Amino acid sequence: MVIHWENIVITIIAFALLYWLLNKFAFGKLFAVMEKRRELVRGQLEEAKQTREQATVYVEEQKEALKQARQDAFEIIEQAKQSSSKQALDLLDQAKADATRMKEEAIRDIESERTKAVDALRGEIGAFSVNIASKLIEREVENNPADQEKLVDQYLKEVGSRS
Repeated sequence: MVIHWENIVITIIAFALLYWLLNKFAFGKLFAVMEKRRELVRGQLEEAKQTREQATVYVEEQKEALKQARQDAFEIIEQAKQSSSKQALDLLDQAKADATRMKEEAIRDIESERTKAVDALRGEIGAFSVNIASKLIEREVENNPADQEKLVDQYLKEVGSRS
């Protein structure tokens, strides 16, 4: 194999000329397109990173909101339990108060009726006593005038002491 120096020099000159022409006309545009593409990919990667971070933040916010909603629901349920318990106690207290009031009214009514009945009985007993006494007095007075005077004095003393 024979090496021709002329061919090597011509090849180097052709290669240098080709490189210079490519550098002048093609590499700039090619590198600019590649740089745009690299910036586009870098921007998309950065955008994807930001989107992922936003999604993570959003997921955390949603978890916190869900946790808060559960806590609020639990508090509402507890308030409802307490409220219903308080209402039940209030109703029970009201029922007890009503029962006590009705019992007291019934006792007053019974006492009033008893008093009326006792007064009526006293009146009837008094009327019977007067009838019996008048019959006895009539019998005694007819038989003994001295006893009649004694009986009148005794009655006047009793009436005087009641006044």
